[in-house]
Amino acid sequence: MKRRSFVLAGLGAGGLLAAAWLRPGDRGQPHDAYFQALNQELKARGPMRPALVIDLDRLDHNIEVVRRFLARSGKQLRLVEKSLPAPDLLRYIGERIGTRRLMSFHQPFLNHDARLFPEADILLGKPLPVRSAQLFYQRHRGPFDPARQLQWLIDTPARLQQYLALGQGLGTRLRINIELDVGLHRGGVGDSQALAPLLQLIADHPQHLEFAGFMGYDPFVGMNLPELLGTQDELLAKVMALYQRQVDFTRQRFPALWRAGLTLNTAGSPSYRAHERESLSSEVAIGTGLLKPSHYDLPSLQEHVPAVYIATPVLKHTGALRIPALDEQSRLLSWWDVNQRETFFIYGGNWMADPVSPAGLQLSGLYGRSSNQELVNGSPAVGLAVDDQVFLRPTQSEAVLLQFGDLLAVRGGRIVERWPVYRES
Repeated sequence: MKRRSFVLAGLGAGGLLAAAWLRPGDRGQPHDAYFQALNQELKARGPMRPALVIDLDRLDHNIEVVRRFLARSGKQLRLVEKSLPAPDLLRYIGERIGTRRLMSFHQPFLNHDARLFPEADILLGKPLPVRSAQLFYQRHRGPFDPARQLQWLIDTPARLQQYLALGQGLGTRLRINIELDVGLHRGGVGDSQALAPLLQLIADHPQHLEFAGFMGYDPFVGMNLPELLGTQDELLAKVMALYQRQVDFTRQRFPALWRAGLTLNTAGSPSYRAHERESLSSEVAIGTGLLKPSHYDLPSLQEHVPAVYIATPVLKHTGALRIPALDEQSRLLSWWDVNQRETFFIYGGNWMADPVSPAGLQLSGLYGRSSNQELVNGSPAVGLAVDDQVFLRPTQSEAVLLQFGDLLAVRGGRIVERWPVYRES
């Protein structure tokens, strides 16, 4: 054999060995016992369409974690309605934790809250256009008393002037909570110079405006930022120093507005645990962390467990991945990657979620996404058949939970409740 031929042959063999080394391994596994039980339950008693599953056993675990925090810290809990947008879900959590405090972000949902939870204390989680507030009052019916039980969030003097005009027009008094910028830089009052005109306007119009407290949202404290930006303790210290500055200014310059029982709201799901030892704030806001979708896999929430999944049935099982126009040439893909040797088309898709069971399922960037019949691939080891359920883990809760109709509450792998979600009207 010529030397050149020998070298080329050696390179060819080496290339094949390298290719074999680089080929993806088999990541497929069948449903474990937990998901297999859900699979059988949903096949027998589920809707056989995309559904949102809330695991009550896991939710109870997260509730207990929060209960222990509240007992240690002495703080109150305000449930974030947008992240838990189903009245029965809010009621379930509220009764077990012992809170009637809600945070609302959307006028139609606010009207539902006032009707469904007439005993609630509600704080707006973002400043709404004054027209939204006007619509709330126009549509409000029932015993809920906004003058005692509702706090509007305000960020600028211009918006407060609008709300003042609304209160004067309605002949009522509006409770005003002031949004503080404690480091998130998403609006709100950043210093005492900006705070003074707001407090002065409230002080000048006691018949129509009442100071109710502050809200300082600080999720970045628990977001696992690079340490060069500061440790969690350092970030929290900065947040609370900014918060304390506005409290001190208010107490010194506007003592008539300060009173016991003001709402000093802070935190969010990622950061609530950091507030255990600070004594300035009176309450924390938590929502998504009680369900723990995947974007909340944070060190600050390591005691929480995932409690929410999307379940959807397999509609079609078509064998190895085939790409339109490539046709039979697509076989190279499944030869290269064992995880593309089985193709499943599921009911719906393109959600803010990732496949979680059976393990090893993957979305196809080559085939493309679909909201009607999403393609997922796996190895033969996933063991899926038509009508079996595929489970996905949402990345967040607030948008995802509203897409599936009634939530399916399960306990011990069995459907025990069906909970309607909030509607737009």
